[in-house]
Amino acid sequence: MFSFFRKKPPAPAPAPAAEPAPAPARAVPAAPAAQVTPSPPPARQGWLDKLKAGLRKTGSSIATVFTGTQIDDALYEELETALLMADTGVKATEHLLADLKKRVKDSKTTDPAAVKGLLADAIADLLAPLQKPLVIGEHKPTVIMVAGVNGAGKTTSIGKLTRHLAHEGASVLLAAADTFRAAAREQLAVWADRNTVEIVTQEGGDPAAVSFDAVSAGKARGRDVVLVDTAGRLPTQLHLMEELRKIKRVVQKADGTAPHEVLLVIDGNTGQNALTQVKAFDEALQLTGLVITKLDGTAKGGVICAIARERPVPIYFIGVGEKLEDLETFNAREFAQALLS
Repeated sequence: MFSFFRKKPPAPAPAPAAEPAPAPARAVPAAPAAQVTPSPPPARQGWLDKLKAGLRKTGSSIATVFTGTQIDDALYEELETALLMADTGVKATEHLLADLKKRVKDSKTTDPAAVKGLLADAIADLLAPLQKPLVIGEHKPTVIMVAGVNGAGKTTSIGKLTRHLAHEGASVLLAAADTFRAAAREQLAVWADRNTVEIVTQEGGDPAAVSFDAVSAGKARGRDVVLVDTAGRLPTQLHLMEELRKIKRVVQKADGTAPHEVLLVIDGNTGQNALTQVKAFDEALQLTGLVITKLDGTAKGGVICAIARERPVPIYFIGVGEKLEDLETFNAREFAQALLS
C-alpha cells in the first residue's frame, strides 16, 4: 500500500560517541556499478496501467497528430486543435506549442514520432509545480477542510483518503458538516464504519458548529487528522459559499492555525468548468490542494494543463475509478507519459 501523505520526519537521534578509527586497510578498486533504472513497484505499476487506460480518450486524439511523415505548420495546427479539444485551454495550449517548437529546434528533431516524446516532456515540466505531497504531522491534529460541488465525488474521496491515512497509522476523526444534502451524513458514517474511525455529527446541525466540535474533539482526543466534509455547492450559490467561509472562520477559532489544508474535489469530466470552479473556490477559501476525480473515460483530461497555467493550485491526488486503489498521489511525469502513451 502506498502512502497518500508524508509524515513529518522524527527528530534526529543524538550522534553516538566516537570510536577509535580502525587500522587503515589496503584499498581495493571496486568494479563500476551497473546503471539500472528502477521500475515502479507492482502496486504502482498497476495504478499506472489504470491511469493510461483512463486517459486513453484524451491521449488518443493528441497522439494521432504524430503519425505523419514530417514536422510542419500543419502538424502544429492539428496539435493545437487536439489540445484545445482536450480542454487544455488557450493559454496552456499556446505555452505548450511555443515550448515544443523550441525543444524541436534545440534537439534538431526531424521525426514526428519523436516530437510526441518532446511534448510529454513539455507537459511534465508544465505540471511539475503542481506535484506536492500532503504533509501530516506538523500540526496535531492536521485539520483538512474538503469542498466541492455536488456530484464531484467529494464524500467518496474523503472516504478513500481516510482509508489510506488510517492504513498508514494516522488516527482520523471525521466531521459530517455536509448538513444540506440528504443522506450525506449517513454516507460519511458508512465510511467511518468501514475504516473504524470516529465521526462527529449532528442531525440537522449547523455546519460550522459541527466543524468546531470536531476540531475541539480532535485536539482533546489527540487525533492526527480531522477531515471536515462540507456541503457540495456551486460557486454561483453565494449564500452557500459564504457558509463555507463561515466554517473556515469557526475552525480557526477552534484552532488558531487551522485549517491546515483546504482541498477542492473536482470532476475531471467537466473540462473548463473545473478550472472555473478552482478559480471561484480559491478566491473564497484560498485553496491549498486539489483532488481530481473521474479521469477515467473522459476526453477532457487536458484541463490539468489549464489549471497549471492559469491557477496553479497543487494537485495532491487523482482518481480513475471507484475502488480504494483508484485514487493515488499525483505525479507530473507519470501523468504526461500516461497521457501520450
